[in-house]
Amino acid sequence: MKALKANITRGLPVRSIVDTCDNSGAKRVRIFTVVGLKTVRGRKPAAGIGDLVMCSVVKGKPDMRKQVVHAIVVRQKKEYRRPTGERIKFEDNAVVVLKDDKGNPKGTIFKGPIAKEVATRWPSIGKLARIVV
Repeated sequence: MKALKANITRGLPVRSIVDTCDNSGAKRVRIFTVVGLKTVRGRKPAAGIGDLVMCSVVKGKPDMRKQVVHAIVVRQKKEYRRPTGERIKFEDNAVVVLKDDKGNPKGTIFKGPIAKEVATRWPSIGKLARIVV
């Protein structure tokens, strides 16, 4: 896992329900923790582009429901700023479900664009992505 070059605004607080953009069997997941996040006392933890999160599957195949999975945030509606000065935001919030916490995706096809920051930080996701923005 590499460091991010952009200053990402964290737009997905804990307990938010997010769609998945892969063919892993999960359709919607609920974020319940952000792995490795340190924050101020009393502040609600939140996830941004490229963060590793732990989720529970809310909607999907019956064998996937109620399971705890690792996922990576690949799109967020809240805009964030890149070092070049441009601001990027997407139409929806989306995550990719992982097999393990090393970054290997469970699905083989990703629907929609993937942020450039995710493709550089997690190379195994960058290889499978069709559109990188």
